[in-house]
Amino acid sequence: MAILSQFDVLALRREFPILQQHVHGKPLAFLDSAASSQKPRRVIETLEDYYRRYNANVHRGVYRLSEEATFAYERARGKLARFINAASQREIIFVRNTTEAINLVAYAWGGANIRAGDRILLTMMEHHSNIVPWQLLAQRTGAELIYLPFDGQGRLVLDDLDRLLDERVKLVAFTHQSNVLGTINPVAPIVARARAVGARVLLDAAQSVPHMPVDVQALGIDFLAFSGHKMCGPTGIGVLWGRREVLQAMPPFLGGGSMIDLVELDHSTFAAIPARFEAGTPAIGEAIALGEAADYLQEVGLATIHQHEQELTAYALERLAAVPGITIYGPPAGPDRGGAISFSLEGVHPHDVAAVLDQEGVAVRAGHHCTQPLHRVLGVPATTRASFYLYNLPEEIDRLVAGLHKARQLFA
Repeated sequence: MAILSQFDVLALRREFPILQQHVHGKPLAFLDSAASSQKPRRVIETLEDYYRRYNANVHRGVYRLSEEATFAYERARGKLARFINAASQREIIFVRNTTEAINLVAYAWGGANIRAGDRILLTMMEHHSNIVPWQLLAQRTGAELIYLPFDGQGRLVLDDLDRLLDERVKLVAFTHQSNVLGTINPVAPIVARARAVGARVLLDAAQSVPHMPVDVQALGIDFLAFSGHKMCGPTGIGVLWGRREVLQAMPPFLGGGSMIDLVELDHSTFAAIPARFEAGTPAIGEAIALGEAADYLQEVGLATIHQHEQELTAYALERLAAVPGITIYGPPAGPDRGGAISFSLEGVHPHDVAAVLDQEGVAVRAGHHCTQPLHRVLGVPATTRASFYLYNLPEEIDRLVAGLHKARQLFA
């Protein structure tokens, strides 16, 4: 497997304009890509090119600008289909983000298929975006939510699947990689057991699709959700992938322009997929730029990016473990550990840790990371998180560690 050398990473960094700046007089070390990644110049230029050169609505005009925009928009759909190895680009639904993708499934598929007494299986490490939509569905339908726990190392307790998964479970929805623990969850055994009881499977891939190869056909799932802004693309654009036969059986999520076949005064019939789920004017430029981001990541190589991040993570875990008073959450370095590390520093509030690091030019996240149930299990209200991507360097981890020593001196 190819590995990114320091020279390669330095070359990559030159493609990201924002990484060339200084913060508080120090070079920016951006360690918050789990929240939102930075964008290479070619993605920024693609978005700008749309607005400068062929800004027009899609699927509506027969004039040249509209036709050019429609072609680029649908070409981007094809790029995203290839990016995750979808069987057809018609299985790609453009949405605003992972959150909207999951809400779409909860409303459209859930409303048609979930009834009182049914169960939805989630895990205790889910982002709020993969909890709250199912809570709302359960409140509407009388269904029940049940949760798969994780152990002291941040790994799912798969032995509990036999106890929790029975014919009452209609959907299993879980994260591919935890945004807090960094755990890369095993998809195959969960899918196999879900299939055995006839349950559908939704995978929250917001933290995995940007960082490793993801093949929806090989995974055997029914739905996949991810966001563009975490994979070098713009904000306000994301993807819901669904198995074609499942999408075709689902009613619309939103009503309005573009998602219809025929509108009468008292009823309407609806367009085929994917248009059925893309009501109104979409985020056209953002979708086109997301297609460019997918091209960029494939050119670098998702396997190469994944290997680079695992090496950074192993180095970071080793360096962080030597910081006095630190508690690190999640698995040790290994194949099931992705590039997000959350930790607590004894005697120092996570927000204070982040503020000290910011003065050193190091950007990290502090808070509950939209995972309050997970943090209750950990026994802390908040953590500090450092997360890595293809453009990060080992010396940025050294600066992170130096900043933590400074925070201890100031607050502990």
